[in-house]
Amino acid sequence: MDSDTIIKIFVLLPGLSYLLGAIPFGLLIGLARGVDIRTQGSGNIGATNVGRVLGRGWGYGCFLLDVGKGLGPVLWAGHYLRAAGFGNEAGGLVTAGQWSLLAVAAGCILGHMFSVYLKFKGGKGVATSLGVLLGVWPWFTLTAVPALLVWVAVWGFSRIVSLASIVAAISFPLVFWLLIWRIPSWQFSELLPLFGFGCVMAALIVFRHRSNIARLLAGTENRGGKAAQVNDEFRNQNNETMTNNE
Repeated sequence: MDSDTIIKIFVLLPGLSYLLGAIPFGLLIGLARGVDIRTQGSGNIGATNVGRVLGRGWGYGCFLLDVGKGLGPVLWAGHYLRAAGFGNEAGGLVTAGQWSLLAVAAGCILGHMFSVYLKFKGGKGVATSLGVLLGVWPWFTLTAVPALLVWVAVWGFSRIVSLASIVAAISFPLVFWLLIWRIPSWQFSELLPLFGFGCVMAALIVFRHRSNIARLLAGTENRGGKAAQVNDEFRNQNNETMTNNE
């Protein structure tokens, strides 16, 4: 591998992916609507806060854009690396190609979490990470589907987006390990870089949710859905009644 190739696949591709991942779509949507999303709701630039402040439609739009800035660069990089001779007979990537693709994936996620356009502040990376996972075919794509089902199940039970995101993030490397164990063509020694990346990504997402974890432990985390809102209002009314009675 010559020096020009090394620069392209380990410097230029990840660098461009970081700059794309750093685009704060949530903030831009808010500004287009006359609102600085950083000063409203939770102050986060992600889709959940956008939906909470501006409405579900804008939140869904932000979510799709954040997913896209993870999915697009990874899909393109995978195609480029295979065309450049880093593919294998099984349709995957050799080790060097895996490391390059992971560098691109990391660039997208880190760009969202630590945006150069926002003085290295940003969102929590869940939507962009989902886009990255869906783009790393077949390993992360097949693993992301069960993890996404975990997210849906936890959210359906709790109506707490942050809790669903944390549990889904933790489940991802566990599901990946299970698939490696169950699929004969997936050799752990060959997929070690991907498994390590999955563990680091999950840990980083949990770390970015540390304030949510504190609120979860305190019982003050925001919840979504009408039923949850009714329960919260009922609980608040009871608390006010008890306070007044005291």
